[in-house]
Amino acid sequence: MNKIRVVLVESRDLSRVGLSALLGKTQDIEVVGEAANGRQALEVLTFTKPDIVLMAINLPDINGIEVIQKLKRLRSPEPENTTKAIVLTERGSEDSVLAAFVAGADSYCLNDTSLETLIQAIKLTHEGDSWIDPSIAQIVLKQVKQGREEPHKTVEITALDPESPLIIDADAITDRELDVLELIVAGHSNAAIADRLYITVGTVKTHVRSILGKLGAEDRTQAAVRALRLGLVS
Repeated sequence: MNKIRVVLVESRDLSRVGLSALLGKTQDIEVVGEAANGRQALEVLTFTKPDIVLMAINLPDINGIEVIQKLKRLRSPEPENTTKAIVLTERGSEDSVLAAFVAGADSYCLNDTSLETLIQAIKLTHEGDSWIDPSIAQIVLKQVKQGREEPHKTVEITALDPESPLIIDADAITDRELDVLELIVAGHSNAAIADRLYITVGTVKTHVRSILGKLGAEDRTQAAVRALRLGLVS
């Protein structure tokens, strides 16, 4: 079984070295590179082409958001050669959490999460699913609820490119699709969703494809982000 190849991007040496040492002891994970700033990160990512990058937001030169945006533009069209990004953000900083969502990463973790949880997030992300820490989801939901003034049928939200607004027909999503969407936001895999809803994995995949289409999302994480922004899940 091939190990999951990981690059760590963190400006604090002790945090980066310590996490590298802990992940290096994990049977299924191999740390293939480290970077202390954004420019180093882009060089290391281009050279190593890892499966996963663990990306801190606050970096001394190019911040993690910009690095992830550049990474997305460099992504290979072949899914098996694509580096997926997990944002590590600060607990207690709503600005940092919301900035993580702007980054458009594949998964979102708090940087003080347990090693066990981080490993689970790495594995799920590598498999093509997403992980969103419940604390992060709650902060984003709070922001959505504060900014929501009235029920909506179509909603305009801002994409990574501020000149490309998306119009989403939220009412087109069925009750069953909302059930699936809530579990996607919670970070569950297709198999776990099937077990919880007593449906087949094939049916889950059909619902996921429909949800992506209705939300104008390219992947599960983008769908989860837009669902949170729209207040579709609670």
